[in-house]
Amino acid sequence: MIMPDSPIRKLVPWADKAKDKGVKVYHLNIGQPDLPTPTNALDAIKSIDREILEYTPSEGIKSFREKLAKYYHKFNIDVDVEDIIITSGGSEAVTFAFMSCLDPGDEIIVPEPAYANYEAFAIVAGAIIKSLPAKIEEGFALPPVEEFEKLITPKTKGMMICNPNNPTGYLYTQSEMNKIRDLVKKYDLYLFSDEVYREFCYTGAPYISAFHLDGIEQNVVLVDSVSKRYSECGLRVGAIICKNKALRDNIIKFCQARLSPPLIGQIAAEASLDSGDDYMLNNYNEYVERRKFLIDGLNRIDGVYSPIPMGAFYTVARLPVDDSDKFCEWLLSDFQWGNQTLFLAPASGFYTIDGYGKDEVRIAYVLKKEDLAVCLKILEEALKVYSGRKR
Repeated sequence: MIMPDSPIRKLVPWADKAKDKGVKVYHLNIGQPDLPTPTNALDAIKSIDREILEYTPSEGIKSFREKLAKYYHKFNIDVDVEDIIITSGGSEAVTFAFMSCLDPGDEIIVPEPAYANYEAFAIVAGAIIKSLPAKIEEGFALPPVEEFEKLITPKTKGMMICNPNNPTGYLYTQSEMNKIRDLVKKYDLYLFSDEVYREFCYTGAPYISAFHLDGIEQNVVLVDSVSKRYSECGLRVGAIICKNKALRDNIIKFCQARLSPPLIGQIAAEASLDSGDDYMLNNYNEYVERRKFLIDGLNRIDGVYSPIPMGAFYTVARLPVDDSDKFCEWLLSDFQWGNQTLFLAPASGFYTIDGYGKDEVRIAYVLKKEDLAVCLKILEEALKVYSGRKR
């Protein structure tokens, strides 16, 4: 199977060419926060006093895993140090989870739009994604459970969710999570749950982890990362949390094959856990303000619609264009407003079904409001002159 292009990065050559011409490019395509990394992490890196930068244990540094266990306890996720395996980013966590649980030809059900790289990770494992599209008109809510059951075959081995969701920002409700739990129980499936955005939930409802669902503790494979909550994307430190010992033993074999996760990254990530509640609260409040500013601005532009995301720091917006892939490329190759332009991620790459997302884009509100204001103006002006605009 051919590895798909990343909708997040495939237009980088066009962005680089625009920059070479002196055009300022605003990056709304990628979830790289502009908020500062915790000073604890930066200080930990600066104060490293070692003569050798050695391998770490394949499952990660124990003191880091012990601190992570305490961190999860704050969210009523009952795990201990042995349940936690450190990985080289959340991407490796998903890859190892798939490779440890799935055989070539096995199927996993994924509500879409979904994080684009899930498909790539499934290809690495020889697995097949069976997608179930959610609708923008319904705010990307979970499709009816009956639609899930229609996709289940003897080859179905698991379900993959991201909660809060990337790319939509959707936050699954207790009722929706209970329905997922019931399917996992009924068909004895794995539940792969990507929860890297748990700190960024914008409703009064409590955060629901897959580990909060009774009766499927042995089926849950939770994926985590420090990249987003601590603005540490470059550390490449993630984790797999799993209470199924036999599965953990299998995952460890993959970890041993790649030797160890990054030493420096783990040192910084462990220090980040001491950054305090104020750090996270400040980031949370900033994203709440950016979310309101961006969504209000998008929905004021003629022909543009975005539901209100309830988590993470992304939204999927519908644009009045016939092909968002072409539009996003055109923004970088042929359009400037005040010698500035936008880098957006075409949403077609977040679906595995051909034809879906052709008039949608993912937007990451990872820039300050002053920059978002410029971005909204650029988008508005671009849509006025784009030849592929829907009339």
